[in-house]
Amino acid sequence: MMETLQLIRKARSRKRRRYALLTLLLCLISFALCFLSLMLGNTIYPVQDVLRVLFGEEVKGASFAVGTIRLPRMVAGVFAGFAFGAGGYVFQTMLRNPLANPNVIGITTGSSAAAVFSILILHGSLMVTSIAAVIGGLVTVFVIYLLAKGSSFSIGRLILIGIGIQAMLNSVISYLLLIGNQHDLPAAMRWLSGSLNGLKMETLYPLLIIVILFTPILLVYGKHLEMMELGDQTATSLGVNVNKARIMLMLSSVLMIALATATTGPIAFVAFLSGPIANRIMGSGYSNIVPSGLVGVILVLAADLIGQHAFEARYPVGVITGILGAPYLLYLLVRLNRKGGL
Repeated sequence: MMETLQLIRKARSRKRRRYALLTLLLCLISFALCFLSLMLGNTIYPVQDVLRVLFGEEVKGASFAVGTIRLPRMVAGVFAGFAFGAGGYVFQTMLRNPLANPNVIGITTGSSAAAVFSILILHGSLMVTSIAAVIGGLVTVFVIYLLAKGSSFSIGRLILIGIGIQAMLNSVISYLLLIGNQHDLPAAMRWLSGSLNGLKMETLYPLLIIVILFTPILLVYGKHLEMMELGDQTATSLGVNVNKARIMLMLSSVLMIALATATTGPIAFVAFLSGPIANRIMGSGYSNIVPSGLVGVILVLAADLIGQHAFEARYPVGVITGILGAPYLLYLLVRLNRKGGL
């Protein structure tokens, strides 16, 4: 009996070490991509110049290029990527379906429709557009949850209703683009594609605050996600307040994703890809909220570097993530259909 307990402890200890090492590796890759984002551009600056700028020194040329243009772009990529990755993982795990993520069930589309309405109809400022995008995301998730609840909550019904809501909101966006002022269309299209272009540090503060405030809430309630995967009755019997945990996780995720969408636009498939990639890397047994967020950071920063430097033309980050994510979505749909999951 004692030998069995020792073997179990050793196995758990190895698993914890592996989890910590892999998380550290994801952090290191994220840091490396951050520095590459600051170094690369029309002019390539060495690491020492980048560090001097970050520590407040005045470096000719580098202070403007790194501090004013590249730093806000990198910070937006880090926080938006983490928000999309962590939020997408929470939705997929909590609802026990890889299709149940904010991209597919229409939450980011709700934010997008509200933001496009603000840009094209209200001619709102960046702050007004951000507020509209957050409200749009919250209203969308509330409507989807309300319609899916019925007499009893159904994950399959939620996904189908979400896909229907997404199709309807895409039609609304298309209509707004047709009737909108021609002078505002480039701004709306750039925003819809998901882009880190033209961001300034002062516009990023709402996203930074929301991610910093709500990530601890995700981590606290994320400990219950594996038990919730077993079903509501099982989780309740294990002492989990399922309704409270679901509301807190959903509210925190939606706020983070809505603010990320309001800041950068709907960067395609990051919320969809991050969770499955993190699960494949980390394995099961632990909450993969932080690894999923880090994978989101890596996807956004890597896609932005590819879009800016790998081709003759420069492409928004959302175009590159869309190219990466679309084949995986088709593969997942085929696999779920064969298993009878659709």
